[in-house]
Amino acid sequence: MKLKYLAGIDIGTTGAKAAIFDFSGNPVASAYREYICSYPKPNWIEQDPRQLVDAAMDALREVISKSGLNNKEVAALSVSSQRSCTIFIDKNNRLLRPMISWQDSRAFVEVNEIREKISDMDYYNITGFPNNTTWLLPKIMWVRKNEPDVWNKTYKVIQLHDYTVNSLGADGYFNDISDSGLSGLWDSNKFSWSDELLELFDIDKTLLSDPVPSARQIGKLSVEASEKSGLAEGTPIVSGAGDQNSAAIGAGLVENGDISISMGTAGNANAYIDKPFRDPDGKIMVVNHAIYGKWQIEGHQAGAAGVFRWFRDEIGTYEKYIASKDNDDAYKLLDKMVIDTPAGSRGLVFLPFLASAASPRWNPDAKGVLAGLAFSHDRGCLARAFLEGITLEMKDIIKSLLKSGIKPRKVILQGGSTKSNIWNQIQADMYNLPVKTLKFTDAAVMGAAIMAGVGAGIFSNIKQASDKMVHTDREYLPVAKNAEIYDELYDIYCRIYSSFKENKIFEDISKLQIKLGL
Repeated sequence: MKLKYLAGIDIGTTGAKAAIFDFSGNPVASAYREYICSYPKPNWIEQDPRQLVDAAMDALREVISKSGLNNKEVAALSVSSQRSCTIFIDKNNRLLRPMISWQDSRAFVEVNEIREKISDMDYYNITGFPNNTTWLLPKIMWVRKNEPDVWNKTYKVIQLHDYTVNSLGADGYFNDISDSGLSGLWDSNKFSWSDELLELFDIDKTLLSDPVPSARQIGKLSVEASEKSGLAEGTPIVSGAGDQNSAAIGAGLVENGDISISMGTAGNANAYIDKPFRDPDGKIMVVNHAIYGKWQIEGHQAGAAGVFRWFRDEIGTYEKYIASKDNDDAYKLLDKMVIDTPAGSRGLVFLPFLASAASPRWNPDAKGVLAGLAFSHDRGCLARAFLEGITLEMKDIIKSLLKSGIKPRKVILQGGSTKSNIWNQIQADMYNLPVKTLKFTDAAVMGAAIMAGVGAGIFSNIKQASDKMVHTDREYLPVAKNAEIYDELYDIYCRIYSSFKENKIFEDISKLQIKLGL
């Protein structure tokens, strides 16, 4: 039977997406399944990876059913997944404890223990990442110290991509090279595990997954996975990439000057570079690109659309209720409120650190701040201030990336948040740059399908596949008067942060919240 299609899945923090595309990048069908995180203790965020994989397979089965295609026409499947998730497996491939999320910040003591053995700058120069609670290394150290029963049974410490492909039928645990950097034990300049860090922290290399380049066939779909997914048994499984690396491919970041911005549960700004780089300030994340031998620099915010989702659930309850009655989308109702509110939210400034501050500030104690609130403000001002605050943090990230000397060639907005025209325009105004959206907005899923195509031999390389399959949609140009307002707002935003940081307000609030059981 003639091969016609490519399948991609993206297993994110709050939901799994699946889609099938033809070889020109046209989506045939897509589906989504939502799930939750658990928060058993302050700073703890965990998930059950079995539930996540099952959700992805269920979404894929819906895609096959909706499309009406013959499952034997699918050339290959590849996986994108949330990165830096820590999974402990025993010798019988059994899960030893819930997966520790990348958002989990319990290992702050271990971050200081890392600092005692290697300076922050030396650590950054090896890994390309600041010493932080996000990566696998401090979480491994935390489990080794606090859960000895789990540690003594641990055969492998793997990431979600590795767990997923193994569940689908891959013969072993394979970690794509772009995702390996998120372990905090990888040398992205040498494209290998860092022997220095492994020795320094007494971690055996065999404990970790086998690193492989993206877009390589690593197995075939098992009978069980076929039954769950609806794909044919024996469909090739191709190594994918971490969600942001996959999304960079799905957004067409394949040349110098290409930048993408994602406002998912978390936020990311990514840029392609073809030469090794280290930030002199040690703030910009450097990871291997899904194109082997190249790099990707990143800025990361711990909460983006996830922060606005909190607003919808906790403050926009009326819109959520009306939308449920009318079979409508609460976000559309919130958008109308934002459109009716002028740029600058009538002087409200929001710092969106509901899940701490990531790059370029890297402050686990940072909390959300709403400044300037007066009786004259309404919920429309609050809604717009939340969107503007999330985007102010992204502006902060982009400014840090541009310090590397990148000259923007194109700026692509990706993800489900691009359904909001007003948020797209706010971003163009905030960055004072033209931005474009994608015809298929879920770039991580598209990136996975692209890698499936390369692994199946449909395309000779990732750039060729991306050029063929990625298509842009609408362009948004910055409005000069709004850009001026946002420059002023950004200055205030930075000074509020500095005041709270320098006077240890964030730190003291964090201590108080722990004391009070938050």
